Amino acid sequence: MERQKSMEKGLLKKSLSIREREPKFPNEDVFLETGLSRKSTREVTKNTQDNDGECRVTASVFLSTFVAVSGSFCSGCGAGFSSGAQSGITKDLSLSVAEYSMFGSILTFGGLIGAIFSGKVADVLGRKRMMLFCEAFCVTGWLVIALAKDALWLDCGRLLLGIGVGLFSYVIPVYIAEIAPKHVRGSFVFANQLMQNCGIALFFIIGNLVPWRLLAIVGFVPCVLHVFCLFFIPESPRWLAKKGRDEDCRSALQRLRGPDVDISCEANTIRDTLEMSEIDGGSRMAELFQRRYAYPLLIGVGLMFLQQLSGSSGVTYYASSLFQKGGFPSAIGTSVIATIMVPKAMLGTIIVDKLGRRTLLMTSCAAMGLSALLLSVSYGLQSFGILPYLTPIFTCIGVLIFPMNVKVSAGTLVTVTNWFFGWIVTYTFNFMLEWNASGMFFIFSMVSAFSIVFVYFLVPETKGRSLEEIQALLSKHVQ
Repeated sequence: MERQKSMEKGLLKKSLSIREREPKFPNEDVFLETGLSRKSTREVTKNTQDNDGECRVTASVFLSTFVAVSGSFCSGCGAGFSSGAQSGITKDLSLSVAEYSMFGSILTFGGLIGAIFSGKVADVLGRKRMMLFCEAFCVTGWLVIALAKDALWLDCGRLLLGIGVGLFSYVIPVYIAEIAPKHVRGSFVFANQLMQNCGIALFFIIGNLVPWRLLAIVGFVPCVLHVFCLFFIPESPRWLAKKGRDEDCRSALQRLRGPDVDISCEANTIRDTLEMSEIDGGSRMAELFQRRYAYPLLIGVGLMFLQQLSGSSGVTYYASSLFQKGGFPSAIGTSVIATIMVPKAMLGTIIVDKLGRRTLLMTSCAAMGLSALLLSVSYGLQSFGILPYLTPIFTCIGVLIFPMNVKVSAGTLVTVTNWFFGWIVTYTFNFMLEWNASGMFFIFSMVSAFSIVFVYFLVPETKGRSLEEIQALLSKHVQ
């Protein structure tokens, strides 16, 4: 117990005061691992502070991040496929509303299956090989969809695609967070969402121009390219350190931070964090329900629960149905969405590290609430025959400002929560749309309003903090 307290105190001190450390008191490990004498104390400390990877973004980090988030682009293609292909598939294969709802939502059910095993697979295979494993499911899924002759084969293909997407939803944010310097980590993780939106936008546009089978082949191509690019990026240094591969860890860290950077301080921090985790015990699922994990678990599960019940996945999967229901041309509506979706995501990527994650979350929740309320009013006016010419306009505006798939990085349990409630929403969305569209979106708007309160009172700001500092902050909160 005394050793654990000493380790926690040492880690917290090291994490929170690296930049404030006086030059005449350098980390002892710097001398041990660089072989420098105490005569060069000031030079070593200055070099560590000025050239440390925490303050520098290299071409290797950019390349590795881009390759990783290319998997999110593939996920976005899968999410956008059901909207662009809906009219063609229902006509060619004579699918009912229930059958197409199953096809659309089974992606999220596959995501649920993938999420259940995502943490264990990532721990066994590593981040890089897990992304290759994801693409095996995605490539197979797209081919099955393209060749499908009935609803059963369609569902099988989309289920495989969903498993790959579910695994991606865990490993990509984790990989980026583990390789990116802390001052740009938020923007880099948010690039995950940007690329996903690019995939959705591409399929919203192409879906209006090509048959659905050809659209499935289009989804197959970026998956194959992603497999090829994955061979050119390093493995996560934190995963390598966890597996005891210290030399490989330092090699990967040096490659990411640059050849002239002293990575000793960052490597030591990673090592100390892993040592403390080993003292705390393993990562069995039952241990997540201990008191010390209650706060981060509440935040992660709560955010995923509220995000899905705000209706964002349903809007993404069935955007064309919303426009048709509101009397607005679906081809024009989905094309306009695609046009503004990417700039919105780019804006979020730019401002996330300036405004902070917490502020951006509340802003997104407010936008979702406003959009859902506008759609509720739109369909309400339509059902009562009041101002019918306003319904298409309100529908278009409401869908356009709806943030698509606002997500946060999370562990296995949180990711499972996300996909489970995503499946419920996407499966019931079309039924609820036909039953009472106005009431459905009013419920979504109330959930978004509660989300703002939840984020304001419970979610801490993580801007400018390293992963080790965030871990120390959350641990301190429950003590």
